[in-house]
Amino acid sequence: MKRSTIWFLAITMAVTFASLLFTQFMYLENMIKMRKEQFKEAVQRSLYTVSTMLEEDEAQQFLTEALEEDMLSYQSHDINKHAGQQQLTITAPDGSVTTFTFNPLQGQMGGSKIMPSLKGHTHVPAPMMKAYKNMQELLRSQYLYHRGLLDDVIIDILGQASSKPILERIDTRKLGYYLKTELENNGLNLPFEYAVIDNKGKVVYDSPEYNPAVSGNLLFSQIVFPNDPPGRRNTLRVYFPTQNDYLFDSIRFIIPSFIFTFILLVTFTFTIIVIFRQKKLTDMKNDFINNMTHEFKTPISTISLAAQMLNDPVMVKSPAMFNHISGVINDETKRLRLQVEKVLQMSMFDRRKTQMKLHNVDVNDLIAGVMSTFKIKVEKFGGSIEADLPAEDMIVAVDEMHFTNVIFNLLDNAVKYRREDVPLSLLISTRIISDDKVEIAIKDNGIGIKKDDLKKIFDKFYRVSTGNRHDVKGFGLGLAYVHKIIKDHKGDIRVESELNEGSTFIITLPLIKE
Repeated sequence: MKRSTIWFLAITMAVTFASLLFTQFMYLENMIKMRKEQFKEAVQRSLYTVSTMLEEDEAQQFLTEALEEDMLSYQSHDINKHAGQQQLTITAPDGSVTTFTFNPLQGQMGGSKIMPSLKGHTHVPAPMMKAYKNMQELLRSQYLYHRGLLDDVIIDILGQASSKPILERIDTRKLGYYLKTELENNGLNLPFEYAVIDNKGKVVYDSPEYNPAVSGNLLFSQIVFPNDPPGRRNTLRVYFPTQNDYLFDSIRFIIPSFIFTFILLVTFTFTIIVIFRQKKLTDMKNDFINNMTHEFKTPISTISLAAQMLNDPVMVKSPAMFNHISGVINDETKRLRLQVEKVLQMSMFDRRKTQMKLHNVDVNDLIAGVMSTFKIKVEKFGGSIEADLPAEDMIVAVDEMHFTNVIFNLLDNAVKYRREDVPLSLLISTRIISDDKVEIAIKDNGIGIKKDDLKKIFDKFYRVSTGNRHDVKGFGLGLAYVHKIIKDHKGDIRVESELNEGSTFIITLPLIKE
């Protein structure tokens, strides 16, 4: 798969996930806002209904008191009901009494007509017509009287009710009952606390666990008697201790979708990272194989040609030429060995743990052997390699092949990153530190390493920029391999470097004490 295709898929999926998360957040925000508005509307509707019920209770109380006072001076006519009909007894001005049956009233009282049951009568007697007219006048006068009574009650409510203490106007037991009933009717079955506040902001009555410190969006208010003068109004305040839990429970169903989306995002991110790493590793392996094929061809051809020359009888008669061809074969064999070791380094990173065959060896002897092999390559570039190896017993447990590769890699890097205008100079030194560790230092006078690169040079695939130099080949695995091998030997490696002055790689390994 092409890198551009991977980037296209990554960007497309990233935009999709970002849009999905944005949509979910917007939906959650709108859902919370809507639930808050619904909750607020339901509470306000309940409080308004409670206020209306308190007003009705007060009006009923005033009306009851007015009727009780009026009954002492008012005598009403008896109205009896028999079998769905009404009997009316009327006393005329001359003292005569007339009683008759008629149908119930129809239409509005102000302009209604009373229609007696006169079916089958072709002639209405005069006394009955007179009684009928008296009945109309009586009912009209009763209607006007009760209307005036109601007007007096309303005037009393407007003039006297607001001047009474609030606790005389409302029944606190009914107040709590009304609140609970109306909130449940509006679907709010959750605990609440309430208080009645007078026009001066003082708490007149409150529930047992009411907290006056609650304010803001958690507090709901309603004027108890809205028709009172502004200066005498009292306020009913209500809040719900579990309001946030109630709102959260209503939107809890959307939380799993966020969790699943987050898991998908993490999985997608990890997948893209793995794809890029695998892509980079695949490209690196392909380049490595191509370069290896080219690198193998030269020494193999050289060895093949040298072998053919050795078969020539003339070569046997010329010891100098024989030794020269033998040296060429030896050098090309070492070159092939280095290439094979690079292949081993490549395959090692596919395994989590390197298989080590540890042996107790003397560090100085091992380094001396590497130097004798590598000396030819250094001298080829006009450089020199020196050693400072004290004659002390420095026994360490190492895998000879891998540890030898570590030294070769560090020396090879010193040759690669040499300065063209300065002869290459290498120094390998060893010393014992802390009585239980040995320190190996490989110092060069090459181009050095920038401070920004020092923290990353041991990372796999990381390569230090070489500026305009294009003859330095590599895949960023050499120092990663060195770091891994040293760590597997329970050692440590660090680097000290100055730009255009050189670098020093310092390896620390535990000593084996007899």
